[in-house]
Amino acid sequence: MQLSAAPYEERLTAPRTWWLISFLVGVSMALILLPFGTLPMLGGLAGGTAVAAVAASSYGSVRIRVVGDSLIAGEARIPLAALGEAEVLDAEETRAWRTYKADPRAFLLLRAYIPTALRVEVTDPQDPTPYLYLSTREPERLAEALRPAKPE
Repeated sequence: MQLSAAPYEERLTAPRTWWLISFLVGVSMALILLPFGTLPMLGGLAGGTAVAAVAASSYGSVRIRVVGDSLIAGEARIPLAALGEAEVLDAEETRAWRTYKADPRAFLLLRAYIPTALRVEVTDPQDPTPYLYLSTREPERLAEALRPAKPE
């Protein structure tokens, strides 16, 4: 039996406000270095902004993809055959599953700035992970992509 899924790809980019915060970190560094002169101040502005922007960019560079018969979520690669039901979580359920309902054995691809998520059961008996928690802006579309094609 060949499993296939609808193609899906999403990058969990950081919100625009994080880029403003990156610039403000640079301004803070410039103000700290202001007593040392103009060149150190400009270096602090450029360096502080660059470091904060790299941090924001790397945190927001994680991807969720469905490729062939696998789900790739961050660094994890899971065959679709090892996955069970997918549950779309609204904002309230998302908050609950990342706090008091969370299982410490679960795989969490958590981005707190994304208000919705998908919880996918792991059915592989060899895998101790009970479920995957995936922050996603399009949980319905990801759930559809994870649904394996029915054999005819």
